[in-house]
Amino acid sequence: MAQKKTILDLYKMKEKGEQVAWMTAYDYPFASYAEKAGMDMILVGDSMGMVVYGFQGTVPVTMDMCINACQAVRRGAPNTYIIGDMPFGSYHKSVEDAVGNAVRFLKEADMDAVKLEGGVAVADVIKAISRAGIVVFGHVGLTPQSSAAMGGFRAQGRTADSARAVIQDAIAVYESGARAILLEGIPEEVGAFIHKILPIPVYGIGAGADTDGQVLVVGDALGMFEAFKPKFAKKYADIAGVATQGLAHFVKEVKEGSFPAPEHKYSISGDPAEFTKLFAELEAGLKK
Repeated sequence: MAQKKTILDLYKMKEKGEQVAWMTAYDYPFASYAEKAGMDMILVGDSMGMVVYGFQGTVPVTMDMCINACQAVRRGAPNTYIIGDMPFGSYHKSVEDAVGNAVRFLKEADMDAVKLEGGVAVADVIKAISRAGIVVFGHVGLTPQSSAAMGGFRAQGRTADSARAVIQDAIAVYESGARAILLEGIPEEVGAFIHKILPIPVYGIGAGADTDGQVLVVGDALGMFEAFKPKFAKKYADIAGVATQGLAHFVKEVKEGSFPAPEHKYSISGDPAEFTKLFAELEAGLKK
């Protein structure tokens, strides 16, 4: 069994030019699949809001939802580096509140790091959490928690002014003490520039190939989430199709009476006559 990676291992992988593969997971089964598949990291993302709970976005996700999911994922992947995603509202009220919530991820769910969205605006929060001894992953570019302010889930950095803002956010994340950064929904040229200027691991989701690794949402990668498909996502399996087909087959067999078949049934142990007598006695008693 492979030994769990540390933040130092991630830095060594960056130095060697070895790409890091990571994916979201929200429960025990898929965390175990990811670990068996050799995933370097798992993100317990607030994308659970859409993938698991059917919300329109990530904003309704709460700290308790995240902690519960993180606990399940840790049980499923005890030997994988796992990052807990700080949900909307968990680091906006105050720096003290943010540090307290970040601590919960480590104390209650055994996470290796936390991730939070934003750049310049959350620099003080990143600095405080880092000073508390917690590994912080930054997240800039398309930040789903702020999608309403952005006019929806739109790519960022596509104009010079927008690119400048994304780059300044990335620099602020690094200077505040984050140990790694995730770039989402930006042009490859912008991602490549940030990767070039920052010494910390720079990962991407819809940020091109010139990064230190890639992450995808499990619902997109395995064909589980059908509401919409991001431009940057690739479907590696069709779980929704397979599951729908299997469930439809079950419905058909139940309706036609072919399930359960003999091989799915338990048999009595003992003299059948005793059961016949027992059933007759009980039925007679009900008629009195």
